Amino acid sequence: MTPHNEAQRGDYAGVALLPGDPQRAEWIAETFLDDVRCVNRLRGALGFTGRFRGVPVSVQTSGIGAPSLAIYAHELMEFYGVRTLIRVGTCGGLAEHVGLRSLVISQSSSSDSAINRQLFGVYDYAPSADFGLLQCAVRRAAELGIEHHLGQTASSDVFYHPDVLGRFAGLRAHGAVAVDMETNALYTVAARFGARALSICTVVDNLVTGEDTAPGERQKLFTDMTRLALDVVCEMSAEARTDRA
Repeated sequence: MTPHNEAQRGDYAGVALLPGDPQRAEWIAETFLDDVRCVNRLRGALGFTGRFRGVPVSVQTSGIGAPSLAIYAHELMEFYGVRTLIRVGTCGGLAEHVGLRSLVISQSSSSDSAINRQLFGVYDYAPSADFGLLQCAVRRAAELGIEHHLGQTASSDVFYHPDVLGRFAGLRAHGAVAVDMETNALYTVAARFGARALSICTVVDNLVTGEDTAPGERQKLFTDMTRLALDVVCEMSAEARTDRA
């Protein structure tokens, strides 16, 4: 147990999906996993463990923003032995061609957050996804016919900013395609632990065009994102079994 998680050692699988919203975590577990059990309810940050096509998978709520995700990711790796983490969240498009309801697969993530400096002694660090997970996700998205974008993303601690788009001018000029609040923290914490991480996000608004999805629609938008993440989990698990054989 930890101050933020009541699960016992062994309650989590070696791979965990990280949605920010507890209702999304519950929806993922109930919709996609077999033999599901709830392993954490502390602070309302629901955690579940089950199986997808026979592969053990956990789903853990990560909360909003870098500080919250960093806590849950750190504890999953240090106390529960999770070695692969995949964020399944939402993001805003930073380019006109990044359409609503498409997926963004983050290759690397820059951030305006001070968390890297405060927690890890790293300055202006733009960590990257695990290449194997990244490669698998991009290939599977193409095979499944899912509209997706691969590229650099940004993470920000500020949701309500007075200069909604202008603050990203430098990043947009250098190719950033989307912004969220958590990917940079996930990639940084995973790098510290030598673990594998990937962020797959659904585009729910576009800061350039001003388009937005309705809040009531959003839970229905996450099927492609979740299925892609779980396909990656299954494929990487099969490769691991082959390597051990």
